[in-house]
Amino acid sequence: MEISDEKIQELIKTLKSSADYDFGGYSSKSFKRRILKVLETQSLDIDELIKRVQYDFIFVEEIVKDITVNTTELFRNPKSWHAIKYRILPKLINNKTINIWHAGCSTGQEIYSMLILLNELKMLHKARIYASDINQDVINIAKSGRYVYRFNIEYLENFDKVIRQNPFNFEEYKNVPYAKYLTIDKIEDTITVNDFLKNKVTYIKQNLVKKEPLFKTKFDIIFCRNVLIYFKPELQSQMYGYFYENLKNSGFLVLGYHESILGAQAQKFNRKGLYYTKKLV
Repeated sequence: MEISDEKIQELIKTLKSSADYDFGGYSSKSFKRRILKVLETQSLDIDELIKRVQYDFIFVEEIVKDITVNTTELFRNPKSWHAIKYRILPKLINNKTINIWHAGCSTGQEIYSMLILLNELKMLHKARIYASDINQDVINIAKSGRYVYRFNIEYLENFDKVIRQNPFNFEEYKNVPYAKYLTIDKIEDTITVNDFLKNKVTYIKQNLVKKEPLFKTKFDIIFCRNVLIYFKPELQSQMYGYFYENLKNSGFLVLGYHESILGAQAQKFNRKGLYYTKKLV
């Protein structure tokens, strides 16, 4: 099935005018690929889709979930977590509070990874954790902290690499049981995060591209991993400016493993390997 660029732009305008979702800054290639999938799943053509978007708000919410990407895992990219554990958090250890925002939190495994790490470093009591996503369904999954065991079992290896092992001293090993943080039920095929972690998070439904002033605080750490890669460069630049304004002085911005800040906004940050710090400019 082929869709013209004109029809894609018509759909984007309709989504914005009818439901206040603005996908104008999303990568055209990525957006079109997801719309093609929606058309196939819904057995619609592009004109039928545009028409339905105009009057069916529940349907719009469904397709927005299909358009946005929700992929995450426990301690995804362990090298990034090593940087957080050994480079970022030691700099915050004397703070009275540590404000952390997970922007585009998806189903929450990243949030719980951070909470586990904070607890192991005896910093959890200082932490104020905020998490946001455009998709209410994935927020609900994150709140529940309940995941399919067979889809997540391989990621327990990431837990070992970050929590149990020390990449700088292989003789050091902490025998932290999974049960300290996770309830695993192989018969029910579930992994459930223990309640004392779930109760630490404040969730907000948010369309990042609106750049709304939702928080009455600035953050020591902002996570936005593997979200902005789906945005056009201009929108990426706007988002980096938004994060800059929401970071404390010398705060930390953690992006995806293969993401970089380019262009004029790069002047506002210092790159420190796998993370960035806010410059005073």
